[in-house]
Amino acid sequence: MLAQGPARSILTMAPCGRSMEVPPPSHTLNPRAAAMPRFPLPLISALLAAGLLAACSSTPEDKTAGWSTDKIYSEARDELNGGSYDKAVPLLEKLEGRAAGTPLAQQAQLEKAYAQYKGGEKAQAIATLDRFMKLHPASPAYDYALYLKGLVNFNDNLGLFSWLSRQDLSERDQKAAKDSFESFRELVTRFPESRYTPDARQRMTYIVNSLAQYEVHVARYYYERGAYVAAVSRAQSAVADYKDVPATEEALYILVRSYDALGLTQLRDDTRRVMDASYPQSSLPQTGFKAKANPWWKFW
Repeated sequence: MLAQGPARSILTMAPCGRSMEVPPPSHTLNPRAAAMPRFPLPLISALLAAGLLAACSSTPEDKTAGWSTDKIYSEARDELNGGSYDKAVPLLEKLEGRAAGTPLAQQAQLEKAYAQYKGGEKAQAIATLDRFMKLHPASPAYDYALYLKGLVNFNDNLGLFSWLSRQDLSERDQKAAKDSFESFRELVTRFPESRYTPDARQRMTYIVNSLAQYEVHVARYYYERGAYVAAVSRAQSAVADYKDVPATEEALYILVRSYDALGLTQLRDDTRRVMDASYPQSSLPQTGFKAKANPWWKFW
């Protein structure tokens, strides 16, 4: 490649394979230029042509130039199956361009999103899926696109070290969980007979309890640090916003303990009666807070 300096070289404007004639200046602003040697115009043209050829020869070779779309797809699938997601993505992009307007191009988009997801490129995967759903709202694979988008956000930030800390979904930022829920909700609403709907429903149930457990997690954090008013606020949010979820039991227990610490005996006793009626077999009053459980989800 020709070096790029502060000024834009006219050589970079010449298309590969064409000769370019540089007209001589009609006058010179440098009086010393009169003493400089003058080269024949044919020699200058030859040098320019050689430079252009050298620049063009440095263009990376496209190994798929002579491949059929079927061969590109086969190679991309091999890379996917082998776990080489970074190699599969550019092949699928080539396929998407060459098979434009065909079902194979749609397949390439979806498999590219999957490769990006498996390769840890969450933002790129979401962008690819959003583009697919915008371009192909009537696609028979639209349900899969929604499902995959839900999965991308569901496993967000479950990276290399998450298993070391046993960080539960309820302990992380909840935006991804809420986005995941919305994708799954749209899937089960629009495509109740989809093969992906049963799994999406289970994940929605988990996400709802996770969001409630997040409030409980924060409430417990405040309680253990003596911030009882803040603990009451977050525990009340868990009880009010999420109905019939397991996290409600601990939320009520935090309310009982926090009201007691604040000296609000009437509220403490009222909440204890609600807890006893709702969870007659609860062991929390005897054993205290539950130990943190390991997350159940599996990696996809």
